[in-house]
Amino acid sequence: MEKREQFASRLGFILMSAGCAIGLGNVWRFPYVAGQNGGGFFVLMYFVFLAILGCPVLLMELALGRAGRSTFPGAFRKLQNPKSLFSWQMPAYLLFCGNLILLMFYTVITGWLLAYGWFYLTGKTQEITPELFNSFLGNYSLQIKFMLLALFITVAICFGGIRKTIEKSIKVMMLGLLLLLMVLVIQSLCQKGASAGVKFFLMPDVSKLSGKNILSTVHAAMAQAFFTLSLGIGSIAICGSYFGRERSLFQEGFWIIVLDTFVAVASGLVIFPACVAFGVNPDAGPSLIFITLPKVFQNMNFGTFWGVLFFIFLAIGAISTLVAVFENLVSFGIDELGWKRPMACSFFGIALGVLSLPCIFGFNLWKNVHFLGENSNILDFEDFIVSDNLLPLGAMYLAIFCMNRYGWQEENFYNELNTGKGWKFPGKGVRIYLKWFLPLIIFAIWVIGLSKRFPCISEAIAKIFPF
Repeated sequence: MEKREQFASRLGFILMSAGCAIGLGNVWRFPYVAGQNGGGFFVLMYFVFLAILGCPVLLMELALGRAGRSTFPGAFRKLQNPKSLFSWQMPAYLLFCGNLILLMFYTVITGWLLAYGWFYLTGKTQEITPELFNSFLGNYSLQIKFMLLALFITVAICFGGIRKTIEKSIKVMMLGLLLLLMVLVIQSLCQKGASAGVKFFLMPDVSKLSGKNILSTVHAAMAQAFFTLSLGIGSIAICGSYFGRERSLFQEGFWIIVLDTFVAVASGLVIFPACVAFGVNPDAGPSLIFITLPKVFQNMNFGTFWGVLFFIFLAIGAISTLVAVFENLVSFGIDELGWKRPMACSFFGIALGVLSLPCIFGFNLWKNVHFLGENSNILDFEDFIVSDNLLPLGAMYLAIFCMNRYGWQEENFYNELNTGKGWKFPGKGVRIYLKWFLPLIIFAIWVIGLSKRFPCISEAIAKIFPF
């Protein structure tokens, strides 16, 4: 087994952890979900649930990774109470598979972003229409080329290790991402009528929400606050495993969440003012990035330039997540299988090149495959496995493990969390919440999410709880 590396700097750890969390959930999902759920009220609820849901689970993952110095399965194995009769690592293997499934479609979507950046760079702005996106999805060979490009960049960055290539690359990508984001925010806010978009995005208007809509918006905010950090499958834990014990994790976790939230809100400030200024509906759903926003760029002065910047920005955010999650797979090969880094990078790189194909074929050759019903595709199914199931169940399992006397035990968790210089995590009152209420809230998010997708579950719940 190779000796475990550590980040060369505190900044490298914070930026890589933030890079893992910052991805399409922030710059793609967050704006359109906010648009579909009333804007400002959703954003307010998002902040609340980020603090009471996202932050605690983030800290648990970081503490588990740093204490275990391993990927999810190894950390559970090393840290569980020796007296426990239950093997906590076994379910961890299943949860860890979420990293592989996530990359099976994340590489494809990153390829889409690279493709659109290339379309703008090569002057095809007049061809960027809704028909282009549908045509692009039907062209599996073109999709494969850009998917492999995204995968090649990821593997190349991970090949050199934490200090040599990953930390340096992440610093450049994240700082570049923040710079591009600020430029795009300023440009969007300078559009005529942008203030109306800012008001819609940030000013809560409860008067437009009925009782049913409020409940739906609250659940959407809970789910977004939870899923935006990609918690529950160990993708954040791997960052903790490379971090020293000189600093307390509470303070570092705070800055990670601040960066993640800043990018999400700033992305909204890029999208909503621009959409409102040009009369484009901001609740267009997942098609917002590839169909709706190109219309906005076409109506802007220097639209090609802003389109290039926007898709480069998106691609950087996506690649930063790819690198962090792929490093989790590489570390598994090193820690659990005893491979050298080049072997682990090569194996998982080739494996993902093959395993990402079903997602691409789901839009063309296998477009008649509908695992989740009519109008669904293979990407929807893979996302359902990870986002709707493994992430919430993994976070719930992690919360129980950290606070259970037969798991890691709460004292050990708190000791690891508060080791080093910096802020200390609050005491007894918060412990009660983490031990008893946090797992129940996460479980409720999981059940409500399933009931939305499968009406039969919703009907069964209504019979049990008729109120």
